[in-house]
Amino acid sequence: MKVLIVENEIYLAGSIATKLADIGYECEIARSVNDALKNENFDVVLLSTTLTGEDFYPVIKKFKNSIIILLIAYISNDTVSKPISAGASDYIQKPFMIEELVRKINHFVEYKKMRSNFDSYQNYITNILKEYHIPNIDIRKIKLPLLLKTPKISYADNFVFSYIRLIDKPLKVIFATDYNQVQKEIISLENEYMYISGIQVLNDIECEKLFLICQKKKAIFSTTNLNTKSYFDVCELGVDSKSFKIDEIITIDEYIKYIINTYQSQFPDTELSKKLGISRKSLWEKRKKYEITKKK
Repeated sequence: MKVLIVENEIYLAGSIATKLADIGYECEIARSVNDALKNENFDVVLLSTTLTGEDFYPVIKKFKNSIIILLIAYISNDTVSKPISAGASDYIQKPFMIEELVRKINHFVEYKKMRSNFDSYQNYITNILKEYHIPNIDIRKIKLPLLLKTPKISYADNFVFSYIRLIDKPLKVIFATDYNQVQKEIISLENEYMYISGIQVLNDIECEKLFLICQKKKAIFSTTNLNTKSYFDVCELGVDSKSFKIDEIITIDEYIKYIINTYQSQFPDTELSKKLGISRKSLWEKRKKYEITKKK
């Protein structure tokens, strides 16, 4: 890791460089702002705010993408607040232990890595889910807990991640693969936002128990079982979309509901029931079961 030390106290700069070099850092020293501006591509810049008669803000501007730690003699608006507002990362007050400086450097290295990963994941999720169109979200009308019913979980995923971005809150994602594990995770969370994804793999009794546990929690559930009933608000997503691909395995109920929703405006009931291999009475019963309104 490359470190630029901008410090006119030569003994201090040399001492810092030697100690950092001993633990693997590659250091260079600049005695003035002009010297510092001649350099390029440093991971970390240690910038003294006591460079007599010099404006150090050009250094902050040039190395805005680096970790900038201010080396200060005292705390004030001019030595700390204003430089940090301009883009510096943090400060350390002289005299200091080299271990404390290294701890700060490591903290910001880890933060930058996490920030980069977070942005990459956000872009990936947005790109993956962009084809699953959802209605505009009015956060004032969203009441939690909430159950999302959808023929494809990706619609619910898009809804949840869009909602969380709007309210700017952290989210705990829980995959409903095992009831006991899901219950344990839900109970461990108090005021956090949580998304329990894919509860169609659980039986009705297990779902009901989870709903009861979450009655006063900030929880969103998703399911592809469109007949699931809950004690709280329900939102259906993608039920009128052509959301199935030929290489997907879906339930018979999901397929029949999809066909009715998609083709009932194209074929009369006699022909539609014939294509499904059922009677017109059965088609009527299916509409009633799936709560499908016949389109005129």
